[in-house]
Amino acid sequence: MSMLNGQIARPRERLLADGPRRLSTAELLGLLLGTGAPGLRAERLGGALLDAAGGLRSLLELTPAELVRVRGVGAARAARLLACRELGRRHLGERLVRGMPFRSSADVHRHFGPELRHLRFERFLALLLDGKHRVLRHLLVSQGTLTSSPVHPREVFGPAMRHGAAAIVLVHNHPSGDPTPSADDLEVTRRLVEVGDLVGIRVLDHIVIGDGRYASLADRGLMGT
Repeated sequence: MSMLNGQIARPRERLLADGPRRLSTAELLGLLLGTGAPGLRAERLGGALLDAAGGLRSLLELTPAELVRVRGVGAARAARLLACRELGRRHLGERLVRGMPFRSSADVHRHFGPELRHLRFERFLALLLDGKHRVLRHLLVSQGTLTSSPVHPREVFGPAMRHGAAAIVLVHNHPSGDPTPSADDLEVTRRLVEVGDLVGIRVLDHIVIGDGRYASLADRGLMGT
C-alpha cells in the first residue's frame, strides 16, 4: 500500500501516485462523491452505496429520482454520479461520427452497446448512411417495454428519406441481456427490408444488443428471412 510521510496514503494521494486502477470501487466512488455522510467517511459512503444498490452496475442503472432517495446521496451527489456515467457512456460510444464509413457490426456494437446494454426497456434505432455507406446520423425510431418496441416502416423510412439516406442499419436492445434474435425481430427485419427495397433505401443489417454481447442478422445470414 502506498505511504506518504510514513503514513498510509489516503485514496486521493494513492490515485495520484499509483493511478486509479489501484483503488477499490468504493474508494473511487468516495472520491467522486467528495465528503461523506454524517458518520461515514467518503470511501465508506461509496461502499454503503454499492451494498445498497447491489453493485456498481445496479448503482449506475438507477434513475435520477432513485439516486436522490439513497441515503447520503442527495441531489448534488446524484448529479455527480449521473455526469460521470454520461461521460463514460460518451467516451465508450464516441466511435461512429458523421462521415465515418460503416464497416462492420462490431463498429455498431461498440458505438451503441454502452448506451443500450443496460436499459430496462427496448429502444429501436436506425443508423442512416449515405451512398458510400458513410454515417449521416442516427435516430430514435421507437421506445417500448421490457419485451417489445413497436416499429412502423414510416417511422424508419420517413426520416431516412428526409435526411437523404441511401442505406440504414437497424439497432435495438434486448433488456433480458440475451441478444438472440426473436421471431418478432426476424419478422420486423423482413418487413423493413421489403419496404426499403420499394423506396430505394437498402437495409444492410439489424443488430441486437445484449449485455456485453450482440447478434448481427447480416452476419448470421438472416436478413429478410
